[in-house]
Amino acid sequence: MARLALLSVSDKTGLIDLARSLVEDFGFDLISSGGTAQILKEAELPVTKVSDYTGSPEILGGRVKTLHPRIHGGILARPTLPEDVADLEAQAIRPIDLVVVNLYPFEQTIANPDVTLADAIEQIDIGGPAMLRAAAKNFAHLTVLCDPRQYESYLLELRHSGAEVASAFRQACALRAFQHTASYDRAISNYLEQRSAEQDELPTSWTVTGQKLQELRYGENPHQPAAWYQTHPIGWTSATKLQGKELSYNNLVDLEAARRIIAEFAAPENDPTVAILKHTNPCGSAMGSSLLEAYEKAFNADAISAFGGIVALNRSIDAPTATSLTQTFLECVVAPGCDPEAQEILQAKSKVRVLILPDLLTGPRQTVKAIAGGFLVQEADAIVADPNTWKVVTEKQPTPQQIAELLFAWKICKHVKSNAIVVTQNRTTIGVGAGQMNRVGSAQIALEQAGDKSKDAVLASDGFFPFDDSVKTAAAAGIGAIVQPGGSLRDSDSIQAANELGLVMVFTGIRHFLH
Repeated sequence: MARLALLSVSDKTGLIDLARSLVEDFGFDLISSGGTAQILKEAELPVTKVSDYTGSPEILGGRVKTLHPRIHGGILARPTLPEDVADLEAQAIRPIDLVVVNLYPFEQTIANPDVTLADAIEQIDIGGPAMLRAAAKNFAHLTVLCDPRQYESYLLELRHSGAEVASAFRQACALRAFQHTASYDRAISNYLEQRSAEQDELPTSWTVTGQKLQELRYGENPHQPAAWYQTHPIGWTSATKLQGKELSYNNLVDLEAARRIIAEFAAPENDPTVAILKHTNPCGSAMGSSLLEAYEKAFNADAISAFGGIVALNRSIDAPTATSLTQTFLECVVAPGCDPEAQEILQAKSKVRVLILPDLLTGPRQTVKAIAGGFLVQEADAIVADPNTWKVVTEKQPTPQQIAELLFAWKICKHVKSNAIVVTQNRTTIGVGAGQMNRVGSAQIALEQAGDKSKDAVLASDGFFPFDDSVKTAAAAGIGAIVQPGGSLRDSDSIQAANELGLVMVFTGIRHFLH
């Protein structure tokens, strides 16, 4: 009797080629459900619908298709046990040799920020996980495939073995199936718990799981093994790499930092904006009337640090900007698009990694950090800056131009490692002080970098000033306006100093520490 394969997949990638090879090269009979059966029929492949095989129609709008003894009996039967064989014969059930199942796109569905609970619930697969678990449990007697990337390996196994797939291969596939269903169930439970939790609460349990996309050459340093895992089919896993070397661990960390910064300016009403990063900190950021102007302003803000940097742009790369990008060594460039002429120009620097990420806005809703014995979870710092909620605390009032400049500085400062000070002029960073052990040190670094350009510039601080020394240092350098969270017990000292020195100072009421 011909071997029997059950195919029931949501992701149809590689389905036709697999099914054709099963039938034409290895003599399998196929049974399939719903849309999978229809696609196989359209490809003129012989297939029996599950409902015809079981004698039970699909019911409840397709919610019940494969939950039937003829299906699960064929999957779970042990041909080595006479009693199992007798049951199969008595019920006219054929043993199933291959189960190919992948699940409804639950995670893709909930990745849509506008998804409703009802829509999400309908993407919870029932029959699929049941078949995967049953087939994985019985791996001693059949093979289960849950990922299109397994298809070619399975066909190679068949070609090499002639008939019997190696036990080690079947066991590895079973492990992958259990990992797949476990990941699926975790995604559902995490989603439902987040939906039911209070807005200011995190779930009482948290699980992180992902599918390995690729081994990385190494981690932060050559002695650290590393790999890239996918948790959702969005973000960097969906980016298109136009050219360049393989992405490294440090590249991906830097690119995510770049995405977070440029996301602040991704809305269409923003002018062209460019951020250049080194080691996750922005060394140069700028807005301009054109993308080329924004890039050149950002580059010239700190040309030394920009060498070997990561460049993020909030507009599609055009030819003039591409030409300028090729004038120095860069590690990576990311933008929401790239004009054909610009792509041709960038090929002159073939080793530069150029990535297209149309959706710059969507990032993780939570951040996770490992610590000894556990991990920490927090909501992502995704609050949108709104100057209408800021409080002017000085006698001197800001002009509209100063408010626009303060907003630019505040958005950049949010993404600089604490203690963070950012000085800007003409919507361009002219000084950045990052990661110092005290705020005065960060201010001194940023103001020293700005030099004479700091006259009438603005200064942003990610945390409040515990003393008035930073205000006095800023005033001495010529700073005209300051934006900071406020909230220090000594705020009155800083306000008094700003008034005496003729500065504008604005409190946002929001702190943006980045450790």
